Amino acid sequence: MVKPIPDGYTAVTPYIVVDGADAAIKFYEKAFGAVEVMRLPLPGTDRLGHAEITIDGAHIMLSDASPEWGTTDPKTLGGVTGSISLYVADADAVFDRAVAAGATPMMPVTDMFWGDRMGKVVDPFGHQWGLLTHTRDLTEAEIRHGFEEVMASGDMCPDGN
Repeated sequence: MVKPIPDGYTAVTPYIVVDGADAAIKFYEKAFGAVEVMRLPLPGTDRLGHAEITIDGAHIMLSDASPEWGTTDPKTLGGVTGSISLYVADADAVFDRAVAAGATPMMPVTDMFWGDRMGKVVDPFGHQWGLLTHTRDLTEAEIRHGFEEVMASGDMCPDGN
């Protein structure tokens, strides 16, 4: 019997669209330790119709932007509608590695009210990545209290945004 979810995948798999999928794969390998799983080049072009990488075993699918298929990258759109949260063993080290690889810092790595240490970067292709390391186990009540304090202060992000 064929499994409805293939081995190594989860029910939810991000699929991102970039302008320059080959370069994006190289960046993700350098910045986040990604491993390329597969690529399907579009015939007669230097673009990828589909590719897959894993980061610590989690799959991410990606492709080059293809207006003929109705896909557009964040830079063309002028922004994003979501971001990728990436849990890692050391958010500070991965943040520094991503910036050294060409990411733009968006929010410095900081201890957050919900028990994670987190920073944000924007990759060279316009996607936002939250880099997180879980540091404290908190109850829902403790998280709610921390949230209310942050909301009252008006400073949700440590960089002032």
